[in-house]
Amino acid sequence: MSLLKCPECSHDISDKAISCPHCGYPLNMPTSSRPRIRNGKPTKLPNGYGTIYKLAGKRRKPFRAAKTDKWIIDPVTGKRKQIRFTVGYYTTREEAMIALANYNENPYDINTESITFSETYDRWSENYFPTLTNPSSVRTVTAAYAYCNDLYDMRMKDIRVSHLEGVILNAKVGDATKGRIKSLFNMMYKYAIAHEIVDKDYASVMFTNGNPIKREAVKEAVPFNDDEILSLWEKKDNIAFADMILIAIYSGWRPQELAILKLSDIDLEAGTMKGGLKTDAGKNRIVPIHSLIKPLIEKRIDEATSLHSEYLFNDINGQQGITMTYDKYRKRFDKAMKALNMKHRPHETRHTFITNAKACNMDEYVLKLIVGHAIEDITEKTYTHRTIEQLKSEMEKLPKTLKGSDKIESLK
Repeated sequence: MSLLKCPECSHDISDKAISCPHCGYPLNMPTSSRPRIRNGKPTKLPNGYGTIYKLAGKRRKPFRAAKTDKWIIDPVTGKRKQIRFTVGYYTTREEAMIALANYNENPYDINTESITFSETYDRWSENYFPTLTNPSSVRTVTAAYAYCNDLYDMRMKDIRVSHLEGVILNAKVGDATKGRIKSLFNMMYKYAIAHEIVDKDYASVMFTNGNPIKREAVKEAVPFNDDEILSLWEKKDNIAFADMILIAIYSGWRPQELAILKLSDIDLEAGTMKGGLKTDAGKNRIVPIHSLIKPLIEKRIDEATSLHSEYLFNDINGQQGITMTYDKYRKRFDKAMKALNMKHRPHETRHTFITNAKACNMDEYVLKLIVGHAIEDITEKTYTHRTIEQLKSEMEKLPKTLKGSDKIESLK
């Protein structure tokens, strides 16, 4: 026996080894099956050997080792489609390579017996996260997962109700976050049941003797009154983000929708904005730019352009970059409310818009289109030139409901 250098990690290894014991690199294979080497490093694993790739986002085990199970014909495209199965998820590429080498050396059944909580989370989130359109929704899930570290290395088949309840009860967080952890468990167990990782949904039977997570009483939304709106106009140049609150009041966007509006979503010439989240009715909807807030939007566009930002709203003094998130939006909103001596929550700007729209007899159909509420007799939104002009016409009714409208005209 003699020693040779592993072309992947450069460790000394036996010339008889099937794979490198340090990094898992495959050895002693037919020449045609060996990985291609360039500058002393492999550029491609052999055909049929498997694949290793890094998953997006921050994960404890971001490297997935997978092998091809079969090829099928995609019924939609008519093209061949590769179906892979997962060997496992690993902290480093080297660990994934070793696992892949071990599997190829001695193939075993990839079953669900040994799948851990963290591996289940990786598989579930890999499918779930791409369905989320709002980055803050991903952060909400990952934040809840961070409190589940006691479960990470437990096999799903060994986890019981007491383990799940213990994580929630022992978390040093508020009831809102505990509710998100519970929601995470519910989603993960639905996935685990569907993929036969477990045969019982323990998440659904938590706290059968009473839920200790107190639901906050739903507070009645309080719209901004006319005096408060006038005050916002008077102080829009002196109080940070007062202009953003006004734009929200005159457009009806949800806070999380407004926070991520892109410059490409705004057409000043047409006088419209496009965006939306949450529901089918709310997505990709067109919202007219009210004439009062057009100068505010133009100013924000100029600022974003100077910052080379693709977003309308930016947090110039933010310590974690200028990109606006819902969390930042809420904090900036709360700070503005304190400076204005007002007591409102972020979503109450939307409630104000709806309240004022109804007060000025805005067409009900138009109002639903603008705020993204479902319309029972409409299955698909179709915007024609006539529809957009109707939206813009109805939108301009809004200031007639406000005291001091003439003064607002001079302040815009």
